Amino acid sequence: MIEASASTVSGLQIENDGHPIRLKWHRLRRQLSDPLFSIDVMRAGFSLGASMELDLRVRADGGFVVLHDKDLEGETTGHGRISRKSLDQLQDIYMRDGERPLTFSEDLALMLQSAHPDALLQFDMKDDYEAIGEKGIAHLTAHLQDMNASVIVSGHCLDLIVAVRRKLPHLLRGIDPTDKLVEIYRREGLKAVEKSLLADISGPTEPDTIYLQWSMLLQAARDGLDMVSLCQSEGKRVDAWTFTLKNPAGGFNDVEWRDFSALMALKPDQITTDEATATERAWLNRPAG
Repeated sequence: MIEASASTVSGLQIENDGHPIRLKWHRLRRQLSDPLFSIDVMRAGFSLGASMELDLRVRADGGFVVLHDKDLEGETTGHGRISRKSLDQLQDIYMRDGERPLTFSEDLALMLQSAHPDALLQFDMKDDYEAIGEKGIAHLTAHLQDMNASVIVSGHCLDLIVAVRRKLPHLLRGIDPTDKLVEIYRREGLKAVEKSLLADISGPTEPDTIYLQWSMLLQAARDGLDMVSLCQSEGKRVDAWTFTLKNPAGGFNDVEWRDFSALMALKPDQITTDEATATERAWLNRPAG
């Protein structure tokens, strides 16, 4: 076996029995040492045709800023609730790691115009439809009307994804019913999980991709329900989130290898990770047999 080095891997995808599985760069990180929501990483991903994810929070003016938390304190030099801040009020705020300027939805719309045709950027909406409202949907419509399938809009709030479908039907859509399914699993069992998942798949969001937590997928498979196969049989893609190696330089430990190989056997369409290149390298360097 020829050992894969950092220079021979791209962090774009891996294969299992001829089935390609994309590696999605979580929060615009190709590796965990990258800055959170790095514009430089996004540019690299656009040139390579990578699958990437970023989080969006709504601003007071209806636009969006690339952040995960609802308050500014954790990730930035600012203070207060993001939804109460306008674009002008956020211009002089910086990311804590490296004092980088914030990235806004207006910036993303411009950058997307130069994306590789294979690139896919996930807008993971952290606010619900009640918070975003028609003003936020109108902002997305104005800035993404001419975008192609390089964008997938996802979120927990189904009403929001339905609103996106109505205003921007050309964009891909994703839903994440994980939290709901975990609770149904605990209270009602696997049959109820299957019923709920099928209802979401066939519901008014008309999703392209279903985002499901990887350990839930493994537990369900052990208990007799292959959720990946179920989604794919309905014509949907599956993203298994978020599998990140504890020791990227060392590759899989025994537990990680057991879990990751079981996940690969389910053949999801995509795996979300904070260590894309290390995961690809570890997979290529896995022991024979």
